Amino acid sequence: MFQTGFLGYPTTFMLDFVVCALVLVVPLLLYSLWLVKVRRRYLAHKRLQIALGLILLAAVTAFEVDVQIVHGGWENIVAQQQLDETQLAAKISSARPWLLVHLLFAVTTPVLWAVTMTLALRRFGRNPVPGPHSRLHATLGWASTIDITLTSITGLLFYYVAFMN
Repeated sequence: MFQTGFLGYPTTFMLDFVVCALVLVVPLLLYSLWLVKVRRRYLAHKRLQIALGLILLAAVTAFEVDVQIVHGGWENIVAQQQLDETQLAAKISSARPWLLVHLLFAVTTPVLWAVTMTLALRRFGRNPVPGPHSRLHATLGWASTIDITLTSITGLLFYYVAFMN
C-alpha cells in the first residue's frame, strides 16, 4: 500500500483516502435521498446506493488492511509524527476516546446499510417502486443515513485529533 498521505499530514495514503470518502459520502447520500424523495427516481436511487455501498466496502477494506496489517495500527502511524515519548502518549491518549466513539458508529453503519439494501433488493425487485416495504425501508434508510453521518463526523474528528492537531 501507499506509505504516505496526500493531505499534508503524517498519515498514510489510505487514511487520507478514507477521510476524503467520509467528506464525500454524506453529500452523495443526500443527493440519493433527493433523487428518491423529490424526483421519484427510484432506480437511480437504487443504483447510487449500491455503488456507494460497494465503493465504501472496498475503501474501508483497503483502509483496514493498510492500517492494521501494513502499519500495525493507528498508533504506529501517529508515531511517525516524531514526537517525544510524553507527547506521543498524550496524543494517543487524547485521540483514543474519539476513535472509540467513531467505532461505535463505524461498526453499526455497514450492518444497517447491509440490512437496508438486502431487504430492499429482495422486496422491491429489479424495478423499485413504492410498496408495502416502503415504510420499513424509509425507517432503515434514515437510520443508516444518520449512522453514516455520525461515522463521518466522528471519523473526521478522530483524524483531526490524531493527525492534524
